[in-house]
Amino acid sequence: MKYRIMRIVLMLITGIALIMVSGCADISDSESMSDDEVTEEEMQEDMVEDFEEETEESEDTGNGTDMMEDATQETEKETFRDTTSSSIIDPADFTDSVENIYFPLVVGTTYLYQGESDGQSTEVEIHVTDRTKDILGVTTIVVREREWEVGELIEDTQNWYASDNEGNVWYFGEYTKKYDYDAVEIVSTKGSWEAGVDGAKPGILMEADPQVNDVYQQEYYEGEAEDMAEVLSLDASVMVEYGSFDNCLQTREWTPLEPGVEERKYYARDIGLLLEEDVTEDNERLELVDIITG
Repeated sequence: MKYRIMRIVLMLITGIALIMVSGCADISDSESMSDDEVTEEEMQEDMVEDFEEETEESEDTGNGTDMMEDATQETEKETFRDTTSSSIIDPADFTDSVENIYFPLVVGTTYLYQGESDGQSTEVEIHVTDRTKDILGVTTIVVREREWEVGELIEDTQNWYASDNEGNVWYFGEYTKKYDYDAVEIVSTKGSWEAGVDGAKPGILMEADPQVNDVYQQEYYEGEAEDMAEVLSLDASVMVEYGSFDNCLQTREWTPLEPGVEERKYYARDIGLLLEEDVTEDNERLELVDIITG
């Protein structure tokens, strides 16, 4: 491109020189201008037109590149399901119960888990209460989650969930209390957040119809709660103390707040969470051991 422009400029200079020479000639010579000289002037005009057309084409090509980049960015955006805008929350789009096949929340049900964390034995109890909490006009279900290490209560959390009409389970926040080992004094509430407060936004904890490679934001409170999830499989096989299961949903979960830390979670139809595994060097594991109903 650069060399072609230089060639055109040189030819223009040559043409101008020829015109100046011919302009010094006798009028009779000018009137008897040969066909070759006329062709030279026409050629100069053509070169100018070519130069202008090439410049326009160059500009068009740049615009086309920009359009392609914009289209690529749009496609990339579409692969990520951004569910963190509170402006899309309409209470009319939500139901009073959560009946997602991978995350059913039946009032009165208690899930018991056991595992290890930092080399210490861990027990987790998740109980679906009959209490509700109104957030952004949506009635959410309160799910209480408690964690013990070596028999001592270290964390007590209230999670707030709701299901939309399509069956997606939304996460509207949590209130977390962390205790010292005697379970008397609250030492921290870090990680607590509520949708609509201080810029926090709800996310989707479980899709109604998860598909492999889906990526979605589960929660968003800048600097405190920014969990993400990706669907890895719909046919995983899992064995835990509670039983063996096929055709399980497997997800990868992480947060940009803790680079390098990832979890794998497995869910069985009509049961819910079966297993959590930390795939980093800690190799922590938490598995379902029992379900108590009623």
